[in-house]
Amino acid sequence: MDHPFRKKWGQNFLVDNNLLDKIVSTVDPQLNDHILEIGPGEGVLSEKILPQVKEMLAIEIDPLLVDHLNKQKNLKKLNVIQGDILVNNIRDLPITSPVRVIGNIPYNITSRIIFWLIEQLDYWDDAFVMTQKEVAQRLTAKISTKAYGRLTVVVGAYLNVDYRFTIPPDVFIPKPKVDSAFILLTKKKQPLIKDEDYVKFNKIVAAAFNQRRKMLRNSMKSWDFSKLVKEKIDFSRRPESLSVEEFTLLVK
Repeated sequence: MDHPFRKKWGQNFLVDNNLLDKIVSTVDPQLNDHILEIGPGEGVLSEKILPQVKEMLAIEIDPLLVDHLNKQKNLKKLNVIQGDILVNNIRDLPITSPVRVIGNIPYNITSRIIFWLIEQLDYWDDAFVMTQKEVAQRLTAKISTKAYGRLTVVVGAYLNVDYRFTIPPDVFIPKPKVDSAFILLTKKKQPLIKDEDYVKFNKIVAAAFNQRRKMLRNSMKSWDFSKLVKEKIDFSRRPESLSVEEFTLLVK
């Protein structure tokens, strides 16, 4: 398909068949799966997964690509919706939930997509996502490293992140300027933060890492923490030295 690449949507299309097969093998689609694909592009991955699953829904923001997908004879069983995934809820989509999610997601909305998933944990089982390698490294960063930060902590309170493999730029058209990564997101058996504390937790973590070189007693001085919290957490520490579990104590 001769398609004008839209920079505003961060479009980079996978063109390497060996890599597509590796992705399918990693996802391991099953006959009873309900697959939600975010950003199917020209449908090269959809084409390989569709025959192996019970149901598949693709959401694509680009109307030209939606038209292309709807014309493909081998994708007749693919339900295609034109729209922005971030303004939709999984429960309102025409697909049985919980779904399995796959997506080659534009780098500029990766974090927003992950938080979108966190906000509807009941409606999906796992998510395989292609993202910028640097973002994947932040998601899987170890404590007290430069990459460890707000994204690591907030996501880590709800999800397990498994870095599966690195993807070089030359398997995409157009080529991105950086390496990509294929990651698996799964839900923790029990979130470390209650739903009602999500907003507060997010604000606390953001405030701490906004001044990551400062001790907590300086960066968090506008917050009123209980005596119990102050007994459990040493506020002379820097935020990058606190584990995800320790950060959750700040909400108590």
